Amino acid sequence: MATTASTQKAGGPTERWVALLGRRDAPTDGVEDYCRFLAGALERRGILLEIARVDWFGSGWNHALHQLRERCRDWGGNRILLQYTAMAWSRRGFPFGAVAALKILQENGANAAVVFHEPFRQGGTRGIGWLRGVCQDWVVRALYKRANAAIFADPLKTIPWLPADRAKATFIPIGANIPESLPVTVAPRNRNGTSKTVTVFCLSDQPNRARELEDILYATRFSTAQGQRTRVVFLGRGTEDAAKEIEPLFRDSSVEISALGLQSPDDVSRVLSESDVMLCVRGPLYPRRGSAIAGIACGLPIVAYAGAAAGTPLEDAGLALAPYADREALGRALVDVLMHDDLRKQLHERSIAAYREHFSWDVIAASYQKLLSIHSGAGN
Repeated sequence: MATTASTQKAGGPTERWVALLGRRDAPTDGVEDYCRFLAGALERRGILLEIARVDWFGSGWNHALHQLRERCRDWGGNRILLQYTAMAWSRRGFPFGAVAALKILQENGANAAVVFHEPFRQGGTRGIGWLRGVCQDWVVRALYKRANAAIFADPLKTIPWLPADRAKATFIPIGANIPESLPVTVAPRNRNGTSKTVTVFCLSDQPNRARELEDILYATRFSTAQGQRTRVVFLGRGTEDAAKEIEPLFRDSSVEISALGLQSPDDVSRVLSESDVMLCVRGPLYPRRGSAIAGIACGLPIVAYAGAAAGTPLEDAGLALAPYADREALGRALVDVLMHDDLRKQLHERSIAAYREHFSWDVIAASYQKLLSIHSGAGN
């Protein structure tokens, strides 16, 4: 079983926790990044977070679960944070292995919590997709029932399958999987004369990517039609694959294009901090949209589709929202932010304040520490 750990500070940690992951995602693993940033923040609070994997993908389930049983002897009564996404625990989206892993942990005396990165089914509505979704519905309920504590990246009121008694459930917002890059000042950014930089961080796979690119093209063309010189920077997951589609699509527009593909976390922070606005079109904006949280961590205004941000910590950030799939409204929102310095500054300040209050890893680590000090007994 592969393991890594945060570096201990002088004097050593006062507590030791374990983040238990399934299969590694590629080309980037957002859950592992989440755990690494959480580990850094917990270390500052005297807690060592070790990152371990159940390597069922490489060695098969029997061997992987046997290794987990052996490893439980070393963990003793340590707090275990099982990280759940459907595909991390199954090749084809039938994640029963997560339930087996949790059962082994608790049979060996572990104090186990489950972190639900996906609290909803990921399957379709027909055939095998429907069956996959039914299985995932069962798995998340089984994990919740067995866990000592349950941590959700979505507000609890948005998760309809939770029981009326939600004493073991807690909402903790996700943080950014890049180093924070909050500017010293909140002056409007205009580094390229009258040109403004719009950053698109991550694109979906096909067929959704084609719709997203059309939305981006429409919104940025709308801004140039209003006399605003615009540069669009694409970076992150999905943008490397989309490079051959981006160039011909924007060829006849007056929008300047830069497709950077995958970048290091430090470089992502740099690019975002040098931008004027982030454009998010991967469906309605919602609290688990990590790309938007990255923009907030860099103090960016976010232009996006409305849908699920209301009543969540996202609502406190610098958002300019348009009704879902309304490209004209999206274009108008982008123009407003790009062409009005006072508005951009106001949204910029809101993103900084929201990051410090809700999304910084130190705030998240404090929430974890408080939660797990309460839920310290055996699972139900």
